[in-house]
Amino acid sequence: MNLLHTTWHHLRRSPIQSLTALLVMIILFFLSSIFFYASSGFSSVLKFYETRPEITIFLKDGLDTATIETIQKELANFSGVREIRFISKEKALKIYQDQNKENPLLTEMVTSSLLPASFEVSVNDPLVLDQISTNFKNKSTQVDEIIFQKEIIDSLLKITATVRQWGIIGISVFALISFLLVFVIIGLKTTSRKDEIKISRLLGASRFYVIRPFVFEGTIYGLLGAFIGTILSSVLVYLNRTSINGFFQPTLFVSDSIIPLISLSLLNLSLGIVLGSIAAYFGSRRYIRF
Repeated sequence: MNLLHTTWHHLRRSPIQSLTALLVMIILFFLSSIFFYASSGFSSVLKFYETRPEITIFLKDGLDTATIETIQKELANFSGVREIRFISKEKALKIYQDQNKENPLLTEMVTSSLLPASFEVSVNDPLVLDQISTNFKNKSTQVDEIIFQKEIIDSLLKITATVRQWGIIGISVFALISFLLVFVIIGLKTTSRKDEIKISRLLGASRFYVIRPFVFEGTIYGLLGAFIGTILSSVLVYLNRTSINGFFQPTLFVSDSIIPLISLSLLNLSLGIVLGSIAAYFGSRRYIRF
């Protein structure tokens, strides 16, 4: 009870500094939460496209059923292959007609005999596509053409790695900024009460007893900042999730599940308590040398 009274006394005696510290924590956790949603969303988008790169193998005309089945089995033997779709000449014609149904002139003279059969291969690991392409390039008696967007796949892999790397760096920077700001503000508040602290120490108060209210004050900044910042960012994101998800179709950038919100809240509250208390402890201990 005495701790709460002393901490409240500290907060009330310097309201500008207290509000500044709280506002800084709110802004930091608001930005951190937005970054969390953005990172989660981009991870979902990247994961979606990572698992959907395809290679299309167009077959020579006149291949018998046994040869086609052999090619399909050979494709299935590659590790990381998720799905193999065989597009017959008849199915290729139907796809062509559906794609050009608004322009009858393009479909009148086209028959199934003019279109090649093909295999469309989807994989879980984009690196497998290069292996498949290399393997089937040499089978000129069976394969007519291979369409493999290698540059697009390579760019996708680079973007994925870059976003994940900068995500780790960004989170680390936010944590460091939070720590330093609370450290400085608590240090300033400690120096402004140096006469009061000297008197307490002369009366027999231990260093921990003197530091304790400042540590609790830092914990309050972290806890309230994390709570308010998380609520504000979550409300903003969830109110706009329909338009955000519409922009990133067909992927789900912002999940409708409440689990990410619960995870974010627990993470931010824990981080706020840890950052606020540790930064306040070192900030006050640094200036209390008597």
